Amino acid sequence: MFHKLIKFLAAGLGLGYVPFAPGTFGTILGSLMFFLLKDVSHIYFIQITVVVAIISLVIAHLAEKSFGEKDCQKIVIDEVAGVLVCYAFVSYSLFNLVMGFILFRLFDIAKIFPARQAQDQLKGGLGVVGDDVIAGIQAGLLLYFLPNIFHWVQTLIQAL
Repeated sequence: MFHKLIKFLAAGLGLGYVPFAPGTFGTILGSLMFFLLKDVSHIYFIQITVVVAIISLVIAHLAEKSFGEKDCQKIVIDEVAGVLVCYAFVSYSLFNLVMGFILFRLFDIAKIFPARQAQDQLKGGLGVVGDDVIAGIQAGLLLYFLPNIFHWVQTLIQAL
């Protein structure tokens, strides 16, 4: 029973069992959480994100053993934690919801330094969740600065 519960939670309430793009479905779950928590204070959202990330480490570690596979694709709780980290950099808006989703997926797939190294070199839950948290930080920083980048590009175009 315990192993079934761990697998269910690790699979993002079962979404990890979707036969195609399970990581995308985990990201959808995290994005849904961002939407549902849109009215809580930013500090409270950050606290929830930290708790989810810590719980994800433990669940992913146990799930790897239950599935008998390193970073099993069915484990998507790491995407939930990672995209929440991305959203922790910004306040809720439809733009941030959509762009955060897109940017996180791009960074999660690309595994830009040091995300790939975290995935490959860290063991257990830390390796499963670590690369996604790093991708979330990378995507979140870009999302945070995106309005400034858009403004800078617009100013540059107008100057030409």
